[in-house]
Amino acid sequence: VQLQASGGGLVQAGGSLRLSCVASGRTFRNDHMGWFRQAPGKEREFVAITNWSGVRTKYADSVKGRFTISRDNAMNTLYLRMNILKPEDTAVYYCARLQYYSDFGTPPVDYWGQGTLVTVSS
Repeated sequence: VQLQASGGGLVQAGGSLRLSCVASGRTFRNDHMGWFRQAPGKEREFVAITNWSGVRTKYADSVKGRFTISRDNAMNTLYLRMNILKPEDTAVYYCARLQYYSDFGTPPVDYWGQGTLVTVSS
């Protein structure tokens, strides 16, 4: 499997970005997926996850109400719409394939994609 993330960039606080992650090499539509991020000097953290169909989603409290995870299984693509961005959202964002989906805790990741950098200026 290969996960190719894109869509990062520099944006002012209050602005929006949409990240995309294109999957290849296997059947994306069966995979539970997620977005994670790592800010400078900090550990990687969970942002949002979705089950294989996109019906079930879960968000970190820090992004709830501002970010939306979605997927297009016909296009093998995972999205993260980010609105009302804050400087503390600055990080490298990674898409990942999950071992399973769960509404409790953060499911383990069995494959990481490469990251895309999001920088939010104040």
